[in-house]
Amino acid sequence: MQTHPAAIRDRPIRIAVVGCGRIAANHFKAIEAHRNELRLVAVCDNDPQALEAAQRRHDVPGYGSIVELLKSEVDVVALCTPSGLHPLHAVLAARAGCHVITEKPMATRWSDGLSMVRECDEAGVHLLVVKQNRRNATLQLLKSALDAKRFGRVHMVLINVFWSRPQSYYDSAKWRGTWEFDGGALMNQASHYVDLIDWLIGPVESVQAYIATLARNIQVEDTATVGVRWRSGALGSVNVTMLTYPKNLEGSITILGEKGTARIGGVAVNEIQHWEFEDRQPDDERVRNASYETQSVYGLGHPLYYANVVDVLRGNATADTDGREGLRSLELLIASYLSARDGRRVALPLEY
Repeated sequence: MQTHPAAIRDRPIRIAVVGCGRIAANHFKAIEAHRNELRLVAVCDNDPQALEAAQRRHDVPGYGSIVELLKSEVDVVALCTPSGLHPLHAVLAARAGCHVITEKPMATRWSDGLSMVRECDEAGVHLLVVKQNRRNATLQLLKSALDAKRFGRVHMVLINVFWSRPQSYYDSAKWRGTWEFDGGALMNQASHYVDLIDWLIGPVESVQAYIATLARNIQVEDTATVGVRWRSGALGSVNVTMLTYPKNLEGSITILGEKGTARIGGVAVNEIQHWEFEDRQPDDERVRNASYETQSVYGLGHPLYYANVVDVLRGNATADTDGREGLRSLELLIASYLSARDGRRVALPLEY
């Protein structure tokens, strides 16, 4: 049964970061940006060197296991651990009465995602899934145009993620490139782009996918293509590869509608490259200033995402992306893998 978590008021929110690898840096920066509301009280990592470095840099206690961490006074944990560990860590935190922020993907198995939502509901804590790219100015403009029906009927949507991950990236940690802990190009690197399928365009009727491991020595796919049919009748595809030479090339979404065409491109949907509609709206004047330069495929949205986290934990807002919202993109990912494995079209929802 879902309950309403108690708001944290009249004091700083105590937050701990679990997992001190590359994505954790974005969380530390976001926490610092909200230092008047959030207080970093601990870090946790099972790698002694990573833990020591994080402790030294942030001057907070460090823990070698989340079990030990949860014995301390913590309000919320940010899970920056390998994806396959998110479910276990989320359940442990929930049972300790701690709110959970989890990086993408929230889980690598559908049943695990469902368990995370159920456990947090029963414990009366928030489960918040990081979807920071939704906050990017470029995508906010695109979302506004779609909500205002400026495209008319959407006919086709193309999402491309043409990035580069050398073998050395996968060799840097044993969990990378594994089914159990990581997931492949589609689930891991393209997760935020899969999120756009439902968030922007709407419910999906079915998917048909192909995945391949073409050049990397890993368990999972380095390349994938997914055909998508939306319930609205629109058609489209998601095309992903980590084999782009010699570096990240493109993260884009193109929408073709009866009354409008738009393309958001750049290395990480950071450039509005085409914006044309039958009508003119005030938002059109914002297009020229919405694009930004970046070499980071993570975008610039973590501080904006954390603003919502603070408001939610203070009891002043609802979550932009809670556990149930996170399940929507996980469902699309799992449906795509089932399609590729079985060589068939997979209809959604997965469960009725």
